[in-house]
Amino acid sequence: MMLDWNQYRQQIKAGVGEYAKITPETVKGYAALSNAANATNHLDAKTRELIALAVAVTAKCDGCITVHTDAAIRHGATKDEIAEALSVAIAIGAGAALVYTTRVMDAYNQHPSTQG
Repeated sequence: MMLDWNQYRQQIKAGVGEYAKITPETVKGYAALSNAANATNHLDAKTRELIALAVAVTAKCDGCITVHTDAAIRHGATKDEIAEALSVAIAIGAGAALVYTTRVMDAYNQHPSTQG
């Protein structure tokens, strides 16, 4: 096991609670933003959590991973569904890297020393 995710999730919750004491409006603002994303109910809670997991992986956010894995499981997501959502994250990550390679090549091609 790489990390005790259950303990880490509790640490995140405690840390956010402590931060909320220092700057409650920031945490209230985050909560409002998070709640707004759920307000339309065009997607069910499980689907939203699967998307959140894919985004968490691409954002490399361990706190997001533990919180949204817990929520996805609570909303009935299976291991196979989570794996499929993560496969989408992997594909997008690889695709984004491929697309951004064109930016590097463009920067190279525009560099004064490569102009002939």
